[in-house]
Amino acid sequence: MRIKLYSFLIFNFFSMVVFGQVKEVNPPNFIKTINFKGNTNESQLPVLKLGAYLDLEFDALNGNEDDFYYTIEHYNFDWTPSVLVKSEYLDGIDNQRIRNYENSFNTYQIYSHYKLTIPNEQTKRLKISGNYMMNIFNNDNELVFSRKFMVYEDMANVGVSIKRSRDIANIEYKQRVEIIIAPNSIQLNNPKQNVKTVIIQNNNLNTAITNLVPQYTIGNQLIYKYDSESSFWGGNEFLFFENKDVRAANTGIQHIDLEDLYHNYLFTNFSRVNRPYTYNPDINGNYLITNIDADNSDIEADYVWIHFSLLPNPDLEGKTIHVYGNFNNYTIENNTKMNYDNYEKVFKCSILLKQGFYNYKYVILNNDGIIDEGAISGNFYQTENNYKVLVYYRDLGKRFDRIIGMGEGSSINISN
Repeated sequence: MRIKLYSFLIFNFFSMVVFGQVKEVNPPNFIKTINFKGNTNESQLPVLKLGAYLDLEFDALNGNEDDFYYTIEHYNFDWTPSVLVKSEYLDGIDNQRIRNYENSFNTYQIYSHYKLTIPNEQTKRLKISGNYMMNIFNNDNELVFSRKFMVYEDMANVGVSIKRSRDIANIEYKQRVEIIIAPNSIQLNNPKQNVKTVIIQNNNLNTAITNLVPQYTIGNQLIYKYDSESSFWGGNEFLFFENKDVRAANTGIQHIDLEDLYHNYLFTNFSRVNRPYTYNPDINGNYLITNIDADNSDIEADYVWIHFSLLPNPDLEGKTIHVYGNFNNYTIENNTKMNYDNYEKVFKCSILLKQGFYNYKYVILNNDGIIDEGAISGNFYQTENNYKVLVYYRDLGKRFDRIIGMGEGSSINISN
């Protein structure tokens, strides 16, 4: 009986690990600037059309010219492993070494820049759409980090419009996403069960709204006009800085210093939660690597210690504050935590970042693990945010979830 009980517990634990939702693995400290993108130079959530190329770039700051290997896995809509074998979704082979890398040139920080492009000679193409995970391993077959990406087909038109909240209590603070899905080369059977959606604000999967069902249909169109279920906090425009010239104080930088590496000290920020909204164009939390003196910023942009600082106020007393943005995939880590400096009377944090243009904001991590993005920045319905909507469909008798369409909208023209 005891043996059966142990076997049951082990099986259940194994089931939770294998069949539970997969999460991205964050890299160690010597891996920086993981830039996962599709057909654009902007670092953002990698959503690409089936047949298009995909680039994964990152830097290893240990100077060892390590070998790294990659594997690609397919997942269901809810990020549980699909039942497909590799040959059903991949033409070619993976578990190959990343062969394209260069060492840094004329930089204080030594690093190797790695670049993986899909398709390539070994991994010829992805056969189907859906959710994917890219896993990067070292020479000892240890998982170094992983990143999600999505592949979609152009089989449905996805209309996305951004409205103000219908809830009077939140009409000044929230934005509501309305969706119209119109299939153009496919018949959607039983859409309330077989069609699923994901709404993503500013390329941040942490705050995505998933699995809304259509409220009603008009002809072959699926209509989503929820009052609260598809609402996001508006947030505020991201703060930003630029250090494309590391030797001079650029936008957002108060002064610089050179020790072992360059140090850039940003202007001290303040809480904006009780201040009026001010339009300030941003790139919605993303970043762009650039160096004004470089022919190739991938290997000529240097790494700089960026010093963030935030003025305290009574509302922040006892709170856990972090620097937040797509520069580390919207991850809360020890090195993003702000610590109070009793001498200077400010919250401070230093992060090693590659030269470029960066968006960031300050957030509070509550005791329950929930991130409050508006506690310091505020929430305003006027904020310009980007929204992406992915439409998943599993037809009758099929064994995987395909992405049949992707739509995009901006709240810059928000309406009632």
